Amino acid sequence: MGSAVAERLEGRAVDKVAQRRSELAAATLKTLSELGYARTSLREIAANSEFSHGVLHYYFRDKVDLITHCVREYKAQCVTRYDQVVARSSSAAELAAGFLDKLAETLVQDAAMHRLWYDLRGQSMFEESFRADVAEIDLSLERMIWRVLSRYAELAGVPLDLTPPTAYAVFDGLFLQALLRQLAGDPDAARDLRTAVAAVISRLVPAA
Repeated sequence: MGSAVAERLEGRAVDKVAQRRSELAAATLKTLSELGYARTSLREIAANSEFSHGVLHYYFRDKVDLITHCVREYKAQCVTRYDQVVARSSSAAELAAGFLDKLAETLVQDAAMHRLWYDLRGQSMFEESFRADVAEIDLSLERMIWRVLSRYAELAGVPLDLTPPTAYAVFDGLFLQALLRQLAGDPDAARDLRTAVAAVISRLVPAA
């Protein structure tokens, strides 16, 4: 009985730490997305948030730990958004429309966060400490794109003749180009992204 109680208490403590890390990450995302990796330190984040440097350092080993945690949580939320579109779509046209809506929406509303992700991914070529986390996040995004595309093909009743990494590379490249335009103030970036992605989907699944 004593062992069971101790395990429950230990589990609650772990849950509280995870919750606190998530709260701190959410509170510092704005600073991170505005400054980027190179210009961000735990002290800088503390100066732009309600939390002290000591609190941040208690829950995160360093800025690498904090930044990867922030991006991981944000990207997990992104994946969930698209999974919801897949789950509730009953036709290929409905799925395509929902997917395009979410892409355009997140491009406009979350541009700073996507910029942080691409910054982190670029830094992983130089910072070995980033590589495992970046690879894991990248894989989750690749799988998300594949779930969308394979379900689209299934609803359209046609085969899909390409690999998940290829599909991800195509859509990621289109999104990155659109993000660069969006950050530069191009008002047509989201519209052109929708057009480009729709064209690619129609070529990948031509009979739809």
